[in-house]
Amino acid sequence: MNNFKSYLVLTFIFLLALLSVGSAYTLPEGQQALITQFGRIVGKPVTQAGLHFKLPFIHDVRCFEKRILEWDGDSNQIPTKDKKFIWVDTTARWRIIDALTFAQTVRTEDAAQTRLNSILDGSRRDIISNHNPVEAVRNTNTLLEQTRKREEALAAAEKEPTPATIEMEEEITGEEESIIVGRERLSEMIHSRAKEKLRELGIELIDVQLPRIAYENSAEEKVYERMVSERKRIAEKIRSIGKGEQAKIRGKLNLDLKEIESIAYRQSQDIKGLAEAEAISIYAKSLGQDPEFYEFMRTLEAYRKTLKDKGSFVMSTDSDFLRLMQQKR
Repeated sequence: MNNFKSYLVLTFIFLLALLSVGSAYTLPEGQQALITQFGRIVGKPVTQAGLHFKLPFIHDVRCFEKRILEWDGDSNQIPTKDKKFIWVDTTARWRIIDALTFAQTVRTEDAAQTRLNSILDGSRRDIISNHNPVEAVRNTNTLLEQTRKREEALAAAEKEPTPATIEMEEEITGEEESIIVGRERLSEMIHSRAKEKLRELGIELIDVQLPRIAYENSAEEKVYERMVSERKRIAEKIRSIGKGEQAKIRGKLNLDLKEIESIAYRQSQDIKGLAEAEAISIYAKSLGQDPEFYEFMRTLEAYRKTLKDKGSFVMSTDSDFLRLMQQKR
């Protein structure tokens, strides 16, 4: 009898332990749970982490992530508004905000990734195909405005070039189209279009980004060629401004040189005139003091200049030029 009672007590304890284990479950931080009864969802989602209870053997627990999840789409080739093809990579962040709706519509996270592929790829294709590729490449017109300002500066410098203009750095863009929407706005438009559809699945779409935009190979080569030609054009314009500045400096240099030469020539002529006047004055004084001696010195000077070692003169013996040589000593 005592053995039977002991058996009953052990059996009761075992069943109680089994019921305790089967009726309790722990929900980890960052997850949420749904209670199902024979495959049918009962009750509201459990979102608080910690120890919870359920009916043993009847209720099952299905856990879902409550944290932010990532979605990385495949790189697809998408036609743009101007019939060009570009490669677009898309990434997004999402989370489950209504576990009940999520379980009823998509059931699992893997299935949710598939629905995200369909909805986000469709939204991405619709938005980008209605805009030019430059809208997906750039956010603002900053580079274009800088290029236009540089064009205006270069045009003004052609009229009056300065050294600062020649040292201007090149910072141009390969596209000349103006930005109306921009890359960030396109991401927002894709997000707005897709989030309502995903909310119906119990999913909150947090954001959408376009991490990489690449031109199709043939279009990419044309863009590079256009960028190269644009840079060459800017370089040629800067060179022409440099040549104009060079001509301006050389012209000023020649003008200054001529002015210096003119001043020097005038000063030399003034000095020469003063020297000749002083020489004439000395000659006049000498002539006044001793005319015969002055005549003698001038005649000797004339002989020295005209009578060379080699040469001959035909003169009359009564020539005044030889009078000094004919005089008796």
